[in-house]
Amino acid sequence: MSSRVIYISLTLITTLLGLLSRASFVGLPSYVGDILWAVMVFWIFYAIFPKMRRVKIALFSLLFSYSIELLQLYHALWIEEIRHTLLGGLILGFSFSFSDMVYYTIGIFLAFSLDWGYKHNVKDRESNIL
Repeated sequence: MSSRVIYISLTLITTLLGLLSRASFVGLPSYVGDILWAVMVFWIFYAIFPKMRRVKIALFSLLFSYSIELLQLYHALWIEEIRHTLLGGLILGFSFSFSDMVYYTIGIFLAFSLDWGYKHNVKDRESNIL
């Protein structure tokens, strides 16, 4: 299976988990959704740029996530109208919170670590087979 398919699959799974984390019947703290949002961003960047080094993916993911959070300080009418759509609200958010940036950092570190661990585990198994 190609790495692009794997990362698209991870993106979809993480998106579903993130949406589920926001459901009132689940009862998770809101920061779980922020962490999963950042994990999803990491998978999306890896799906788009599958040959890019993991560190660069993490840096681009952080830059993108921080930019979206900082954009929440901007409240022009046109962007507020976008935010009040379902997709716009999920992507752009509504109000700036420094703690969200901390959660994004945790999420991207988590995705980075999962990816690193998975790839090193696969390499170890392959070297034991040969």
